[in-house]
Amino acid sequence: MASDVLSQYQRAFAGLFGAARAFGFWKGRVGLYAILKGLGVGEDDEVVMGGYTCVMAVNPIVYLGAKPVFVDIEPNTYNINPELIEAKITPKTRAIIAQHTYGYPAEMDAIMDIARRKGLPVVEDCCPALGSRYGGRLCGTFGLAAYFSFQWSKPYTSGLGGMAVVHDRDLAARIQAICEADLLSPGFREVGMLRAQLAVYRTLVFPRTTILAQNLFRWLTRMGLVVGSFYPTEFSPAMAPDFFKGMSAMQARAGLRQLRKVDRYNAHRKRLTAMYDRLLSERQWPIIKLPDKSDPVLVRYPVRVADKQKALDSAARHFVELGSWFECPLHPVETPMEAYGYYTGMCPEAERACRETVNLPLHPRASESTARRSVDFVASIGSPSA
Repeated sequence: MASDVLSQYQRAFAGLFGAARAFGFWKGRVGLYAILKGLGVGEDDEVVMGGYTCVMAVNPIVYLGAKPVFVDIEPNTYNINPELIEAKITPKTRAIIAQHTYGYPAEMDAIMDIARRKGLPVVEDCCPALGSRYGGRLCGTFGLAAYFSFQWSKPYTSGLGGMAVVHDRDLAARIQAICEADLLSPGFREVGMLRAQLAVYRTLVFPRTTILAQNLFRWLTRMGLVVGSFYPTEFSPAMAPDFFKGMSAMQARAGLRQLRKVDRYNAHRKRLTAMYDRLLSERQWPIIKLPDKSDPVLVRYPVRVADKQKALDSAARHFVELGSWFECPLHPVETPMEAYGYYTGMCPEAERACRETVNLPLHPRASESTARRSVDFVASIGSPSA
């Protein structure tokens, strides 16, 4: 029965993207690991990616013995700057990762052109971009493969969980073989803990309580009392013995239920995004101008502020749900970036974005009143150009 529900979820998810296969995992980053391993990425290889990301998206590269090569971002959409990619490609490059940051589609025409000319596969990081389109096509349908996350802050949540979507049948067969040989099953205790956490999240976490809940959750994670989105060991580039873990039946059931609501969730996100645009424009706030081909479904609404630390420190007192993505180019701030080959000054636009950018809620529990309260709050902080 457990394998049946997981197979059903994988088929349904693959069907959204017309993909050859989809593979469910305990976390989204495990899906990236499986894709890269299936591509043959290994010792001394290089993988090109944007230098404005989460360290958990960098770890799978390092776990395979490869080197992440960071490219600065285009400041308007926070995505990898295609004009800077070719200079970072070497004979050791084995793949390009295109992250659709916050849900803004990366410039896939330019990225795919570079990939074709250089003979490199593209892997799309769609963790924040379920439903976003570029040139009418869904993000996740351009590259050889894509991966998604269903962690708490993503387009929908099954507590934790992730999916690798694969368009190439040969690559799908290699990933299948890797999973059959090495994939671990989650334990009964951690599945039970995750089920309890998901019930608490659905009952108690709302925009006014999110920051307090996050702080409590982080403390409980350090105490080992809940299943965390990440563990302290993941800040050192060494793979834990139980990292390569599959999706549980509980996650698959929750994911299937959420998948049926995606269209409704995405319509809500687009309505609230338009409202943020309007409310901020009324205050003469600088609004992101997108290319005509870009049709995003944002997971969070990014906005630059004059004093990020002040905003983060005071948000809870104003009952505002304020996200801090990204605190540093390899988020979160605890990351020992030099251990991953990132040094200050490497990606100046990304570093500036880290100093200035916070993000506002768009999830189904955020309402129009949430948006108004959030905009009033960031306006009290001021924009960097003010």
